Formats: sequence, C-alpha cells, structure tokens
Amino acid sequence: MMNISSGSSTSCFDFALDHLDWIDKTLDSELDHYIWKLKMGIRILKPFDLYIRKCRRWRSNQFTCLEYDKEENGDPKSDNLRLSSISFRIQDLVRGITHGLDSAFFRYIQSSASDHSDIRPELARFEENMRLLFDSDIKEFNIISLLLYYSLGDLQPVMDFIDLISENLRHLYGTCYEFDKDLKIVMRTLQEKLMHLKSFIRFATLQGVEGVQLKDLLVHVEVVAVNTASLICRLWFQRDDEQVCNEINTEISQAIQQMIVPVDPQVQETYLHVLTASKLSRSSCTFVMKENKHLVAKFIDYLLHSLMELLVYYTSFLVLVKDQMLKLHDGVKFLVTLLSKQQEKFDELNDKMKDLIGVVVSDAGILIFSLSVNEMKEGVCKETDLALSHLLEVLKLIIAEVGHIYPLPSSSLSFPKTNELGSLDFLLDTLKELAGSTADSIAFPNNQIRTILEDLVFLRAFLGNIVEQRSQNGKLQTLWSHVMKVAYSVELEIDSALLGDKHEHCVDAFARDIQLMKIEAEEIYDSIRYDAETLRVTKTTIHMPSQIVAPIFNEALVGLNDEVESIIDRLVRGSSQLGIVAIVGMPGLGKTTLASKVYGDPSINFHFHIRAWCTVSQVYSKHNLLLQILCAIDSGSYDQCHTMNEDDFAAKLYQQLKGKRYVIVLDDVWDIDGWNLLKHSLPDDCNGSRVLLTSRFHNLSLEIRPDSKPLHLRPLTDKESLELLQKKLFAKEDCPATLSEVVLHVAKCCKGLPLAVVLVAGILATTQQDCWEEVARRLSSTIFVENEHCMKTLEYSYNYLPDYLKPCLLYLGAFQEDQNIPVRKLLQLWISEGFVRRIEGKSLEDVADNYLMDLIGRSLVMPTQRRSLGGIKVCRIHDLVHEFCVEKAKEENFLGIVNVDDLHTFPGPCNPHRLSIYPSTSKGPIKSRLIFPNLRSLLFVDCKYGQQLDLDGSSLKFLLSKLLRVLDLGEMLCRYFPREVLFLVHLRYLRINWNFGQIPSAIANLSRLETLAVGGSLVRTIFLLPNAIWNMKTLKHLVVFPHYRVGGLEFPMDNVEGSPDLEHLETLCLVIDPSSQGQSLQKILSKLPSIRRLTCANGNDNWHSEASAGNHNGILVLDYLSHLESLEMVGFAGYEFVFPLNLRKLTISYNRQPWSKISAIGKLPNLEVLKLCPFSFVGEEWEMEEGEFQNLRCLELLGLDIRWWTASCDNFCCLEKLVLLNCFRLEEVPSCLGETFTLDMIEVTSCHESAVNSMKKIQQEQMDMGNKDLKIVIAELQK
Repeated sequence: MMNISSGSSTSCFDFALDHLDWIDKTLDSELDHYIWKLKMGIRILKPFDLYIRKCRRWRSNQFTCLEYDKEENGDPKSDNLRLSSISFRIQDLVRGITHGLDSAFFRYIQSSASDHSDIRPELARFEENMRLLFDSDIKEFNIISLLLYYSLGDLQPVMDFIDLISENLRHLYGTCYEFDKDLKIVMRTLQEKLMHLKSFIRFATLQGVEGVQLKDLLVHVEVVAVNTASLICRLWFQRDDEQVCNEINTEISQAIQQMIVPVDPQVQETYLHVLTASKLSRSSCTFVMKENKHLVAKFIDYLLHSLMELLVYYTSFLVLVKDQMLKLHDGVKFLVTLLSKQQEKFDELNDKMKDLIGVVVSDAGILIFSLSVNEMKEGVCKETDLALSHLLEVLKLIIAEVGHIYPLPSSSLSFPKTNELGSLDFLLDTLKELAGSTADSIAFPNNQIRTILEDLVFLRAFLGNIVEQRSQNGKLQTLWSHVMKVAYSVELEIDSALLGDKHEHCVDAFARDIQLMKIEAEEIYDSIRYDAETLRVTKTTIHMPSQIVAPIFNEALVGLNDEVESIIDRLVRGSSQLGIVAIVGMPGLGKTTLASKVYGDPSINFHFHIRAWCTVSQVYSKHNLLLQILCAIDSGSYDQCHTMNEDDFAAKLYQQLKGKRYVIVLDDVWDIDGWNLLKHSLPDDCNGSRVLLTSRFHNLSLEIRPDSKPLHLRPLTDKESLELLQKKLFAKEDCPATLSEVVLHVAKCCKGLPLAVVLVAGILATTQQDCWEEVARRLSSTIFVENEHCMKTLEYSYNYLPDYLKPCLLYLGAFQEDQNIPVRKLLQLWISEGFVRRIEGKSLEDVADNYLMDLIGRSLVMPTQRRSLGGIKVCRIHDLVHEFCVEKAKEENFLGIVNVDDLHTFPGPCNPHRLSIYPSTSKGPIKSRLIFPNLRSLLFVDCKYGQQLDLDGSSLKFLLSKLLRVLDLGEMLCRYFPREVLFLVHLRYLRINWNFGQIPSAIANLSRLETLAVGGSLVRTIFLLPNAIWNMKTLKHLVVFPHYRVGGLEFPMDNVEGSPDLEHLETLCLVIDPSSQGQSLQKILSKLPSIRRLTCANGNDNWHSEASAGNHNGILVLDYLSHLESLEMVGFAGYEFVFPLNLRKLTISYNRQPWSKISAIGKLPNLEVLKLCPFSFVGEEWEMEEGEFQNLRCLELLGLDIRWWTASCDNFCCLEKLVLLNCFRLEEVPSCLGETFTLDMIEVTSCHESAVNSMKKIQQEQMDMGNKDLKIVIAELQK
C-alpha cells in the first residue's frame, strides 16, 4: 500500500490522483470507469481550490478588493470567510478520498475477496460527495460570481489557472464517451482558444508590455477562465441532464464568440491596446526574442489561426481582397516556419532585423484583429489597405534577408496550365446551366450570363484552332493566357456567387474584358497562317483504338532468360540458412519485371511453402511492411489492421513463417532501415528460406549480408532492344522491311534500357508509320539515359500526348509511388475533375475508359489486373513515370503533393488548384494551419496496408474549401460525418470512411454530386440513406468500400412510389431485408431505370444462417432492369430469381438453393462471367444441362461443398478461364474441358489432389490438340 502523508492543498490533489492511479494499476479493469470518474471530479475541483487560495492571498496582501455591489453581494469579510470555508471543504473531501480508499483497499486485501465489494461502493460514495459539494457550495452559493469580483490580474496565477482548465477540457473531449460529438467539438475549440490567449499573454510580456495594458488583458483572460471553469463544473456534475448539456453547448459557443474572438468592440479594443503597447516597449527585445522563439511562434500560429478562420467562414470574398489575405497568410506562415523550423536562420539575422520581426508580428496582430467581416466582403478601408500593403512589403524584405527558406509565389491566385481547354469547357457547362435556369439562386442577371456564354463559346472555338500555333506566336500566346486567366476568375466568381455572395460589379468587369478579347480574336482570326512543319508533325499523331488489348504488367520479358534461371537456381539451391538474393541496377532496367517473372515461376511455387510480395519504396513504415506480407499469406489479416499494433503483427508474422520454407520479395528497397524493421520477424529455421530484393543501390545487399552476391542487372543488347521494340510494335508479326532500318536505329538510341524501349514504342505506336523517321531523329537528340534516367524520353512522350490526355496522366501523380490504382475509381475522378470531353453517342465512362486505354497503348500506364468481363480493373505507373508526373504537375501548377506530416510547412504554391495528401508514417493526429480557399480537389491518398492518416478535426475544417469539386478522404476514419462537407455545394465526388450510421439529410445540399462512396472499418456496415436522397438527380454511383465487406446502403421506404426516379444512377451497393419489407426490393429498383452495376445484400441479421433458407420461398423478379450488366446477390437464402436477359456478370453467395435451380442462370443468353461463392448452391452434385452457359467465358467456384460435377462440351464452348478455390471435396472436373478450344487458364487453390490430377490430364489433352498456351496455376493441395 501507498503511504499517506499530509501536505499542501495542491499536493493533496496530486496525491489523490496518484493514489487512484496506483489502485487502478493494482486491481483489474472492472473498476476502471469508477476510478476514471472519480479522478475527473478531483481534476474539476482542483482549479477552484487553486483560484480561491490565490484570491485570499491577494486580499491579504492588498487589504482591499475591486469594487462590487455590497448590497447584493454582502460584506467582503464574510465573502472571504465563505471562500475559506469552501476551500477547506474541497481539500477535506479530497483528503478523505485518499484515506477512505486506503482503508477500503486494506479491507479488500485482508478479506482475500475475489470481487471488489468493499471498494466499488466507496468509489461511488466519494463521487456522490463531490456532486453534493457542487450543489451545496459551488452552485448554490454562486461562487463563480463571487470569484469574478476578485480578479487577480496577476500573471503566473492566471497562466496556472488556464493550464489546469485546459487539461480538464482535454480529458473531457478526449476520453469521456458520455458527451455527444457536437459538445466535444465546442470543448476542443474552447481549449484551443484558451491556449491562444495564453500565447497572447506570453508574447505581450516578452515584448515588455506591463502596467494597465497588460492588466486589462490578464483580467479579461481571467474572466474567461473562471467562466470556463464554471461551465466545466456544471457540465461534469450535471452530465446526466441532457437539457443542461445542450445549454452548456450553447453557452460555450457564445463565450467563444463574445469573450475570445475579437468581434466584440471591447474585446477588440483590449487586444489592440496590448499589441500597440508591444510596439512601444522595445527594451532588450532582441535578446528576449532570441531566447523565446518558440513562444513567439505560438502567438504567430494564433494569428494564423485567426486569419484562417476569417478565410474559412467567409470564403466568398472579392478576388482582390482574397488575394491580399492569402499573401498575408503566406507571410505570417513564413514567420512561423522561421521561428519554429528554421531557428538557425533566425539566429544568423542581425539585431535590427530581429527587432523588425517583433514589430511585424505586432502589426500583423493589429491588422488581423481589426479586420471585420464586412471589410472582408466589401473591401478593406483605405487605412487598412495601406497598412496591409506596408506589412506585405516589410514581409518581403524579411524574406529577402533570410533567403529562400519559404519563398512566396509571385501571385496568390495562380491557375493550372494543364487542361486549360477542358477547364474552359467545364465553365461553359456551368454557364449553360445557369442560362437555362429560371431560379433566382444566383445574383447575376440572365442576359449577362448569356452574353458571357456567347463570347466564351466563340473564344473556345478560337483557342481550339490555335493549339499548335500559340507556342510559335507571342501574340497568340498572350491572348491565350489572358483568356484563360479571365475564364478562371469568372469561374471563381460564379461559383462563389452560388454560395450566396453577390458580386455583380466584378462580373461586369469580366464581361467587358471578355468582349474585348473576342474583338481581338476576331481581328487576328483571318490572319492566322498554319506553319507547314507544324501541320505535318501534328498529323503524325493518331488515337489509339478503344478496343486495344493491353498486356498485363510483367507479362513480357525479353533477353533475360539466363538471369531468370540464375535467380531461380540461387533461390531453390545453396545453403540451408536464410539467404538474401538481390537484383540491383538503375531505374528502368526491369528489376521488378524480372523479380515478378521469378516469383510466378511454377518451380518457385512448388519449392516454397509460403510466397509473399512486399513493395517497400521510399516511404514506408514497419506496420505497412508487416501487413503487406501478412496479407499475402492470409488475406484476412487486413481486417485486423485497426486492432493490432506493430509488435502484434511482428509476432504474428514470425509464427506464420516459423517452421516453413518461405520466399519473400522486397521490391524497390531504398535503404537498410526497411530490412532492419523486418529482419526479426523472419525466422531462420535452416530450411532454405529466401528473401529476394530489388534495389537501385548496388551496396545495399552487402550491408544486409556481406557474403551475398547481388545480381547486377545488365542493359539489353541492341539485338534484345530490337526484339522488345518489335514485340511492342508488331506483336507476333514481322517488322515491315521498309521500317527495319528506322526501328533498329530507335532501338539503339534506347541504350539497352527496357523502360526507354517501352516508352518509345508507345510514341511510335501512336504515330503514322511514314513519319517514324522524323520521330527517330528527334528521339536521337532527346534520349538521355545516364543521370536523368529516361526523363528526357518521358518529357518527349508527354509533349506528344493530345492535350486531353495530359491532365489524365499527371493526375496519376496524386497516388503514391508503386500504388495499385482502382480503375473504376480513377475514371470517376477524371470525370468529376472535368478531364473527360463529351463525345456524341458515348457515355463519359466509355470515353474515360478510351483515355486510359490510350495511355496504356502509349506504355505510360501499366495494367496490373483485368476484369472478368474484359477491360482493366487495376493499373499503376512506373516509379520514374510517377516521379515525372509529380514534378510536371508541380511545374504546371496542376497538382500539389504533400505528406501529411509536412502539412504545417507545405512548400508548394500558396493557393493550389488540387492537393493530394500522402499518409503519415508517424502516429497521432496531425495538425495543419493551411488554408486554400480556391482549392478544387482534395485527395487523401489511400493508406497502404494500415498506414495511419489522422488529421485533427479543426485542420480538416480549414482544408475544406467551399469550392471543392472532389473530396476523397481516403482511409482516414472519421468519427462522425463532417458537417462542413454538407456545405460543399460544388462537390461532384465524395469518398468518406466512417462506421456509423445515418447519412444526414443535408447531403441533398450537394446538388451536383455524382459519386458518393462510403466505407468503414467494420466487416458489416449499413449506411441509412435519408429521404432526401431521391432529390439528388445527378447521382451516378452510390457505393460502399472496400468491396469485400458485407454492407451497403439502405434506402428509406417512406413513400417510395411517390418519390422521383434516380434517372442517372448506374452503380449501387444496396442493403435490404426482403422478408420484412415485402416488395421493397422491386419498389426501389423500379426507381433506378439506368442501373448497370448492382450489389444487393440481405439486411437481415441472420442472412448467413442455414436456418434462414427454410423461412423463404419467394421469387425476386429483376427482369425489368433492361440496362443491368453486373449483379451480385448476397444472403438471399431460399429465394429464386428472375434475371434480366441482358445480364453479363453474376455473382451469388449464401443463396442456399439446390443445384437444380441453377438452370435459370444457365439459360441467360448474354452471361459471360459467373462466380458461385460459398453456399450459393448446396448439394454434392452439379449436373449441367445441355444448352446451358453458351456464352460463358469465366467460371469461378469458390468454397462450394460439391463432390461431383458433370457437363458436356457445349456447356464450355466459349470458356476461357476456370477458377477453383477451396472446393475441398470436388473429386474431378468435367473431362470435356479437354475439348474446349477457347480455354486459356485454370487456377486451382486448396482443392483435392484428385481434382488437380484431372486438371493435369486436361492440360495434356489441350497440348495434344495444339493448345500449348493453356496455363494451370496450382497452390495448396488438399490430400
């Protein structure tokens, strides 16, 4: 037991808290909640005792107090006695808790009791005593009003008081689950505001402010702190009263606005007087500034926060005012960087410059605190404008003196140089919508909109005709730039007006400017002369056909067969100890391609019990690497990534590998640190396990294992380069004799670098053959292989792209290096961004898919996974292409990229158009004080294998520009649906990850939303849609992610018949309970006339049970869905279906129908893909009937309890792929598969050995028929 000693009042609180901690650690977790509540109550009372004692001490020293109404408040002497009495009772109660618990704990030890019957009542009794003290002394005697009359105005007590209250607020909003999210938000905001006030006081004292000016600020902060203490106390001891909690929520918000934010004139005057005094008190400022840079930086951060709040809550300011404020924002941010991150630079400055920085900080505070909302909307007054201009000039002077630590861009309002015509088309669509609208939702007259629209339509056509000529004509380039700048500004003004602001006079000016540009364009239109050379070159480019068949990444390998055999030999032979085999070489040589070829070789699959692939890259974490390997071994590991830490994963991986012979590929390793994070999880059981790594650093494998012998990957010979180039250009056909010389010349130019060969092939493949010599001539002067690693070739490939493909390629830089990119998501993003141009007779999705195939055909994008129905499911780009995209996107101001850890010092443009945020490798919430009011797209990149992306709520609020069109929150798990999102009326794409519940009805505010993707970390998450969802006419995709989770969106059933149709909805993940809602499924689907892809899960909690199959025998009729192509049904046990005849892909699980019912599926005339998952059909025998499955191309049987399967040849007349997974009891596959000429691949995993033998027999029959290309992949036999 702990020894109990008496001491000061402060130590009695600390001792009680320590004692409770000791009891908590000694006993089991059953008492955790009781102890936590008791500790919270002690923390709540501690500031009151501290403040009462300070008040009494102050009175003793001063012999007086501030004036107050004696008639209402009584005699000061009696008030002092009352305060002394309350302080004594608080301390006595706290000491009593310590003694009482010690006695109870002693009785518990003596009794050897198995429960805590002696301790739990004591904990509850002490908590009740604290509540009674609050009711009788603090609340009833109105101690708060009394304390406010004894304002100390003394520096240190006020600071201590703020610290205690701030700590209590952190405990309440951080660890207390009894308060709702809205109350936690305001408590967090209040805590931040208190810390801001503390930083203000610190800055003022550092600047030498004292006397009346400082006392006024201290008294004001003291009043705020006492009121906050009162609110916290009421909240805690009356937390069970919902009405009180709601009242306190409102009171906190009012306190922030009326007492802290400088809106109230008296508060503003107090702040400004202190800052003015800080400029006048300059004694020993330089020394103070040098020794306390961090404190000054905190105050500047407060100023930055205040300025950001103005810009966030009032984003629709005049462009000129916004530009000024953004420049001020960047200047203030520079000072934070200088004082907190670049301290050595500050120390090198002379004393005069350091003094100047102190003055600038004060001036910035005066300016920010004096700004009013009306000024921000209507334009700052002349005096403020002059002060702002002067301040910006001084900031430029400081920046010039310091150097280029954080250089300011030349203009805050800069625009992307890529996709300019696409952006103009986007604006024209908006103008056409407004011109055809009769609603008064926008402030601009309809005739004004029509005039701008007509002039811009002419200018768009004009610009389209001078695309090639503008780079050679200065006048055309100037006009082009002017048109685009004005168009972007018009777009900003109109989109801001749609948010509610009125700026008719701005648009008047733009309309006049556009008219003048139209006149100028008309004058030079007839004088345009097309340069013959330009025309000739532009004619050489051709578009890739949309039906192009893209080879899957790593499929082709030329000239490295010897290397493949050598690596396989080193992996399967040699020492029994854990061995390291390294492939090293410069980027673009094909290291990953070679490793992938080895990894997929049948001899490797046969020799090793376990194979795993892990991509390391430049940015990684231990958690990430471990989870990648575990997921390769067991896909279920991903579900545990939120519940296990790194040590758990390391231990689990060790156990999974222990005793087994394994091979692990570590691809793209940059340093030894990645290996050090993994090595202790890789057991060496002397059984021949291996690690195969690829790296561009030759000595890395020697650092890991000095006796290792890395394979230095050689460049291709000229002959091999020629072979690869011809393979890319002509496939299996011969190169025409007329082109052989130029093709050989191009192959030699590539200097043996496979990536250069592939890129050049992409250029030639999209160029008319009679122009290949010209292309070869240009390539000869641009390919540079040494230090720049193909960058010149990439630049040439990029310049050769049609303008509409350039933004699509650069956008891939938004994803992480080596990241697999889901194609469907990518295409939806392209469309939402406005990159995809409308083509008559084609959907935007089809056009976007053609764009992707074009980029693949040019070898700039690599497909990594196909869809069962054809097309590409997943793609990626080479790391060099990624590097190029990132740099080019930055250069063109197209896209800013930042790691979440670096948000507070983002070095990119101050006002980016798009921002991609990479996940963190550290832990804990990330704070940002960045604001980008004109931001159109914000993407939080998907965390790879459990990487954390935790951004605190206020930082997210700042990043959410009201002009956003695309918001992808990635894997960042939101605790609630962010309210700020509901005001982003321009959103077209929204992806949000959150576990709970009801989607707010205010989602209907997002009237332009096309894609809504929601997800959570739970295996089964159901999201309830509001009734307002029926009014969202633009919706195309309503989906949940990740796809493998059994969840979906549940529609409201109130008045479905009377609701409007969602005419454009194409993709839906639906959850519904057909047993309780009658014909609800048909009712909902009848409102979706355009649905193409549908996933439908049973919402009944017992959907997966075997008993549920006997409870239903209904028929679900779906044949009216005339556009439906892909359907997945999960959990409709016992139901039969009437499917639409146009269905091309069908996935079924947990349907539990007998095999005799499958004929309804077999007769579908257009069915190409069928996936039968666990319990889709039950029974031991499946006998396929004649005439069924005539067009089936892909058949997957997953986890079925089937033993016998019979079929005839005509059942498989079109079959290309067969997949068998976990069909443990299946004895053999139909022998007629041996006569199927179309069969390309059979994949077998965890199936019976007899079934595998029947597969091998079929392979032999196929070879006898001349089909030597049939691939059979076998893993994990069951004997």
